[in-house]
Amino acid sequence: MERPDRAVIDIGSNTVRLVVYAGSVRAPEVFLNEKVSARLGQDLSTTGMMPEAGMQAALTMLARAATILADLEIRDVQTVATAAVREARNGPEFMARVTELGLSPRLLTGEEEAQTSAMGVIGAFPRAVGTVADLGGGSLELVHIGEGRSHGGTSLPLGTLRLPALRDGGMEAFRSRVARIVSDAEGGGEATGRLYMVGGTWRAFAAYAMRAADHPLTDPHGYRLATDDADRYARIVEKCTSAELAKMKGISKTRAAVLPDAAAMLRVLLAELKPDSLIFSAWGLREGLLYGDLDAAACQQDPLLSAIGQFTEPRGASPSLAATITGWTADVASGAEVPEAGSERLRLAATMLAIAAARLEPNMRLRHALDWALEKRWLAIDPAGRARLAAALHGACGKPVIDADLLRLTTEDRLREAVGWGLAIRLCRRLGAGSHVSLMTSTLRREGGRLVLRVDPARAALAAGPVLGDLRNLAQWMGLEHELRIAEREDAIPA
Repeated sequence: MERPDRAVIDIGSNTVRLVVYAGSVRAPEVFLNEKVSARLGQDLSTTGMMPEAGMQAALTMLARAATILADLEIRDVQTVATAAVREARNGPEFMARVTELGLSPRLLTGEEEAQTSAMGVIGAFPRAVGTVADLGGGSLELVHIGEGRSHGGTSLPLGTLRLPALRDGGMEAFRSRVARIVSDAEGGGEATGRLYMVGGTWRAFAAYAMRAADHPLTDPHGYRLATDDADRYARIVEKCTSAELAKMKGISKTRAAVLPDAAAMLRVLLAELKPDSLIFSAWGLREGLLYGDLDAAACQQDPLLSAIGQFTEPRGASPSLAATITGWTADVASGAEVPEAGSERLRLAATMLAIAAARLEPNMRLRHALDWALEKRWLAIDPAGRARLAAALHGACGKPVIDADLLRLTTEDRLREAVGWGLAIRLCRRLGAGSHVSLMTSTLRREGGRLVLRVDPARAALAAGPVLGDLRNLAQWMGLEHELRIAEREDAIPA
């Protein structure tokens, strides 16, 4: 990983968190992520003040953060405070104490908090259309997004620390109160498109839904949940005890304690906003701060390819080599009967991962490669896309099979096509170890019902042994005959 160069300190109503980033500006990688549960907003509804114990815990964490950042020589630091500090009567005093630590805290308004979270979602899902629902300890932010921009934005007093008091009056009163707050909010009303769920509590709910559905993946980022299914799971979760929920993988004790209340509120949100579906996002306010600072050119970068390129280049997958291999194997991909939009970016991503995986020991290669495809947190890719990456890596690792779990994420035709990508990448690397000269002196082409590997006579020695086996395997997978042809390129210029 490159040297860390950016950091965000998020002073929230429930937790205070330091996140240090490195790598790609478009898809930064987390270098350090620390938090403390200060619960600054736990007494707002009764005293209107942040508790001294909570402030002291926060300040202790912030002093540590300031020291770490100084030692790492990180100058690009954004420190923001949200709902609890914004609403507490002793908020100004707390901000002064933070400043004394050498930090430069900024107090976000409710609208700024909503819009910044929205920018995080836009950064993770570039074509997102719908409503962002960012649930924190002190507030719920709602903001509409579309065409790469946020529209409006409001902060509602419906954070997880406030919900228990609302439920004390009974479920009927709770639903009525939440519905009234949501419907009265500026920018409220029905959602257009999806509901993008931001915040650790929502991700814990996604973890519950994924386990209940026996979903093949474990990372909730990018998980899509139908509205009816979300309501059905919320109806179950709102009646669960925290002890029951904490037993589930992916749900911490802290999240389990607030999840029933959040589930009860979710049912009201679904009824009021009527979204098409739910999408869970790991990107929110902190990433929105970073994304909002980018220039237009950086914002237009593909976050998937940017992140995978940053990850694989130190592992031998230079962008130029990956692009060359993708071009060399293009005829394999172009044979799909119904090419899918976005296939070429997935094929390039698969190529980079396959080159990097080839540097691993054979006994661990496929296992690690599949973890990269299915479990590592990439942006701008859905579960179907992850399944195709995994299928391609099966092929690249010499294991051309259609895994049953992958069939639950996309169609067999798409998986077969992706396995073919991987087998072609494997053949390409086998031919000349991925050397530039081997790629420039050979071609892989479909000619009717045949798959033809042509190699220049001067490089004929490369086309032997395992190369023939890989060519045969790829052709058989594609339902073609295979042919090795030692010949000059037909379009070559005579010497």
